[in-house]
Amino acid sequence: MQPVFRFAPSPNGLLHLGHAFSALLNEELAARFDGRLLLRIEDIDVGRTRTEFVAAIREDLDWLGIRFHGEPRRQSEHFDDYRAAASRLRERGLLFRCACTRGELAAAVGPLAPRDPDGTPLYPGTCRRCVPAPERPHAERLAMDRALAAAGGPVVRTLFDAQGRETHVACDPARWGDAVLVRKDVPTSYHLSVVLDDAVQGVTHVVRGKDLEAATDLHRLLQTLLGLPAPRCLHHDLVTDDTGEKLAKSRFSKPLREWRREGAAPEDIRRMLGFGQKPMPRT
Repeated sequence: MQPVFRFAPSPNGLLHLGHAFSALLNEELAARFDGRLLLRIEDIDVGRTRTEFVAAIREDLDWLGIRFHGEPRRQSEHFDDYRAAASRLRERGLLFRCACTRGELAAAVGPLAPRDPDGTPLYPGTCRRCVPAPERPHAERLAMDRALAAAGGPVVRTLFDAQGRETHVACDPARWGDAVLVRKDVPTSYHLSVVLDDAVQGVTHVVRGKDLEAATDLHRLLQTLLGLPAPRCLHHDLVTDDTGEKLAKSRFSKPLREWRREGAAPEDIRRMLGFGQKPMPRT
């Protein structure tokens, strides 16, 4: 089977050097392993998605000289797929409704509550004990205890390195607690949509930042529950600023197009990020 890689940005801001590094690493590894590179636009957050940001993503990647196979998958065009996946989990009793607001959760857990890998307080189980009325806006959470039991045994992820060597690591999905899989505003979440997208697109190798490494534990559990294939993973170091903080749209990190306005060429960005010459085109 030919390896399949993907680069999957969200159109809620402009791409910066951190995104460029991840995209270029995916390009380099896809070329090294004679694979295909796909583009996915992760735009389930319809409230923050902007058409101009989608166009800017394509423009910046074209400027860098990165070529993708086929047309990009837009998550916002596949909500029915995510609804169907959630329905399969719901039918097995693995989801439950949760109408708690952020304020209610903060009041329920207190400042010293244990937190998930993203820093969010672990869900205290409020709506497990008191089912909300159907008409009240609600999300749906994964009942972690029931999900782990349904998985039928330990969950393992496969890591790979730039030389193709593989290692297997035990996962700990429980550290995410009763994670939200269906949001109040859209019929999915990042965790649910990404595992389904990877399966639909035939992705075999996931290359993304270390800030998403812990999420792989939850993704492997969902892949097991839904009977989906498990891509190999490589989590790369993050590009940081002069203070050691990771580049982020929320911190208004300098976007690629500003580098371009200041006179940088694509080759300059590649060398700055350690990639040198562009790989030979793939057919």
